[in-house]
Amino acid sequence: MNDKEFTHLTKNGIHMVDVSAKSEQNRLAISSGNIYLKKETIEKIQKSEIKKGNVLTVAQIAGIQAVKNTSDIIPLCHPLRITGIEIDFDVKTEYINCKVTVNSKGQTGVEMEAITGCSVALLTIWDMVKAVEKDSDGQYPNTHISNIEVIKKEKIN
Repeated sequence: MNDKEFTHLTKNGIHMVDVSAKSEQNRLAISSGNIYLKKETIEKIQKSEIKKGNVLTVAQIAGIQAVKNTSDIIPLCHPLRITGIEIDFDVKTEYINCKVTVNSKGQTGVEMEAITGCSVALLTIWDMVKAVEKDSDGQYPNTHISNIEVIKKEKIN
């Protein structure tokens, strides 16, 4: 096993990597993912007809909270100084794309925060629309989340 590949592993188990020797830099990560829904559900979202409230606004808030709390959710992530979060949705006919941009100033990247925010935003959409998405058997044959990925990660000088 190459130590550079698995930096959290030690001969005694695992540890949180010490990043104190790294210089602080402005950092950026962008993630993206999709939730596939029934066309009727997407129309209800667009017309603000979901009884739980404004689906995309609640999903933005949930995604922002998730970004800020990533180190509480994922055990070996460092708490970071987040300097900005943008969550945008692109509503298509059969799915909604979520794009999360996270900025920070620190010694380690923010890609885990970006994909956590994207995941939670998409899960929140599912939660907000589940009453209209499920079929007569209480199942979700048309609903799925996919393609959650980091689409950009960079250090900004």
